[in-house]
Amino acid sequence: MSFKSFTDYLLLEKNYSKLTVKAYQNDLEAFSEFIKIEYGINSIININYAQIRSWIVLLVEKGISNRSINRKVSALNTYFKFLLKVGGVNINPLSKHKALKTSKKIQVPFSEAEIELALDDFNFGKDFESVRDKLIIELFYSTGMRRIELIDLKLTSIDLHNKTIKVLGKRNKERIIPLLNSVVETLMNYLNLRSELENIINDESLFLTRKGIKIYETLVYRIIIDYFSKASSKVKKSPHILRHSFATHLLNEGADLNAVKELLGHSSLAATQVYTHNSIAELKKVHINAHPRSKK
Repeated sequence: MSFKSFTDYLLLEKNYSKLTVKAYQNDLEAFSEFIKIEYGINSIININYAQIRSWIVLLVEKGISNRSINRKVSALNTYFKFLLKVGGVNINPLSKHKALKTSKKIQVPFSEAEIELALDDFNFGKDFESVRDKLIIELFYSTGMRRIELIDLKLTSIDLHNKTIKVLGKRNKERIIPLLNSVVETLMNYLNLRSELENIINDESLFLTRKGIKIYETLVYRIIIDYFSKASSKVKKSPHILRHSFATHLLNEGADLNAVKELLGHSSLAATQVYTHNSIAELKKVHINAHPRSKK
């Protein structure tokens, strides 16, 4: 079964990223395969909620997490909403579906001390890759940008005169983020070394490998894990933890929640508020230590 009209809709009208659209397509194809094998049905249009429920049960039995199952069902729900919109179906069989309960993931940010330790000059050489790696860490922590946003940065994203960087976020929404002086210094050093590469293949991309190709996801993860393994004993080390640290440390210092929302590129305050539990914990500590009656 072809889902081209649906994926085109997500890409062109809803401005979903290619990765998200691919994930939706994979989930729909997996469900199509399931109903064909289990029920002999060749089209999703002809299914009911009981058949969807049996798919969910199978996924649970396979040990797939509730969070992942909810994501797969969400893809199916989005597809049916699309079909309703274009007149492909008269009813959405998932209209009364309730998502499976999930436990909230507690993301523990790096402390300021851990970040300072990871960014210690002692950890970095003067060569192209070392300077690039330091810039990647500094940008994650000083801007809060997402992993894919950093990977997709272009040379034209940078405005050295105004000390800003333009980030293309979810659904192609642009935002401008100011750059710290220390980051601008590292950036200029990186650009000089980048210009000396013998063979640049992806000329538009800001971040390259030493072979001149655009950096990729596993390389970015490896950089974060390598440098933070020297500075932190936390199990989870990732670009997202740096984004989390950026938001938490700003809020701990009294930054306005709306301002942090804009810097992160969130569409709603609810998405930003997940980071406030750390700032509340910090406020409690200050309150207990400073309040006149705390010693009674």
